[in-house]
Amino acid sequence: MSRFAPSGVVIESTAVIANSNNFDGRLVGPLRVACFLPVDDQLEETRRHLEEALWYLGRIQPLPEAQYRSIEDTNWAEAWKQHYRPIQIGRKLIVVPAWLEAPSGEREVVRIDPGMAFGTGTHPSTQLCLEIIEGLAGFAETQKVSKTFRVFRNVDVIDLGCGSGILAIAALKLGAHRALGVDIDADAIAAARENAELNGVADRLELGEGSLADVLAGSYSLRQAPLVLANILAPVILRMFDEGLSELVTPGGLLVVAGILAEQAEEITAAALRSGLQLLMTRQEGDWVALAANKYTPP
Repeated sequence: MSRFAPSGVVIESTAVIANSNNFDGRLVGPLRVACFLPVDDQLEETRRHLEEALWYLGRIQPLPEAQYRSIEDTNWAEAWKQHYRPIQIGRKLIVVPAWLEAPSGEREVVRIDPGMAFGTGTHPSTQLCLEIIEGLAGFAETQKVSKTFRVFRNVDVIDLGCGSGILAIAALKLGAHRALGVDIDADAIAAARENAELNGVADRLELGEGSLADVLAGSYSLRQAPLVLANILAPVILRMFDEGLSELVTPGGLLVVAGILAEQAEEITAAALRSGLQLLMTRQEGDWVALAANKYTPP
């Protein structure tokens, strides 16, 4: 199909496996393959060549009949932005799309342009994580949490699967000392780097294309931190616990995990307990849950 579609081809999954412990990011099927053909003088000829190519391919592997529909020409790169608005989080934060003016007020502004990365502040998992981070910063001011967080400005942060960088950036703007964000997606790292510049924290946010194993191996300046964030998916979090996720948390520190459906929370909690962590709080919005666990240290 890409031979006939100058705008490229999209492959979409049509099924989701919510409780697969073997999730590795691959699409599950059946898969839907789509492309855009320009409506011009060559449209019918292009369609004929495409049909011929699909016919020959169908001799190797049976294919469903191709379906066509007309789509009005739209600047999609700009149209999707119309649906985003500033989002207030807790008492202190407001997430503002990079292309909008920030509302006046005393809230700490986190400007985000997601690009190709996950993390705009609209998803419940992201909001729950931001609320917990904001709560930690607020508690630090009143000294109502463990000694580790009584001075939030001294806290280092590790954000696994950082996406657009929204969580690490928010932590830095609330007073964290420095942060490390890693993601296996190069597009996410590029977006996070641009967002760090937008928010004036690029000098305190280290970014790298990598994984938990790379952090544990000492590939970055931080190998442990008092605050570790992982807003990913429950099956991935479970696998990361087996791979040493809790080792990133310094004694007395906190691990915040999200991207968890309500029915998966018990399994995640059990994995945290097996890893030497104590559950401190559970936050839920709709079907989504975020958990915060403490790395216990004997008195």
